[in-house]
Parts: sequence; C-alpha cells; structure tokens
Amino acid sequence: MSQYLLSVIHDPEDVAAMDAMTPEEMQAVFAAVGTFNERLQAEGAWVFAGGLQTHESTTTVDATGAETIVTDGPFAETKEYLGGFWIIEAPDLDAALKWAAEGSKACANRVEVRPFQEEPGA
Repeated sequence: MSQYLLSVIHDPEDVAAMDAMTPEEMQAVFAAVGTFNERLQAEGAWVFAGGLQTHESTTTVDATGAETIVTDGPFAETKEYLGGFWIIEAPDLDAALKWAAEGSKACANRVEVRPFQEEPGA
C-alpha cells in the first residue's frame, strides 16, 4: 500500500466562514471529522492526522546558505494555507481520492492529495 498526504486547504473565505459559525455549527464539523477519522481507522487506512494552528503561527527556517535565516510566517506568499492533514494508506490514487472526497465533505474545506515518495529499493 502507498501512503498519501491529504492536506486541508484554507483560504480567507474559509476562515471568515469558520469565524462566523455558531458553536453548534462548529461542533457539527468537529463531529463529522471525528466520524471520518473513526472510519479511516476502522478500515485500516489511518496512519496519522492533525489540525494546525493558523498560518500566522508559522516560522520558516532556511539553512541552505552560509547562515541560517529564521523568519516569521510561511515561505510562500499566498492567501491559501495548510490547515490540517491526514496521512493515509491506500492501495492506489483512486482510493486516496475517494478518502479525500469524504474528508473534504467532513471538514468543509478543499483537500489536496499528494503521494509520498516510494522508499528506494521498495
């Protein structure tokens, strides 16, 4: 089985919509994500998952030059940012895309799918 990163992508409209949610609406999203997580685990696809703090809490480290440069904020200047993720195991990309569709519905955000590189010699 291959592993895939399912990235939850946030943009400013998503954040505004989440900020406008009532506590009950937010709990419904949390419950849907919890149900999705339980299903991933029950079907053996679960590896790891996590929600991330907002992009304002990001620190970027660049040690590619003579000196290490540490800057506040993400490296890329973009409106979209990574809000959370799942790492899953799936037999192929089609199966990973099906999981991503369910995850997108559960978390009410877009989900990007990216396969991990295969181990050399695997």
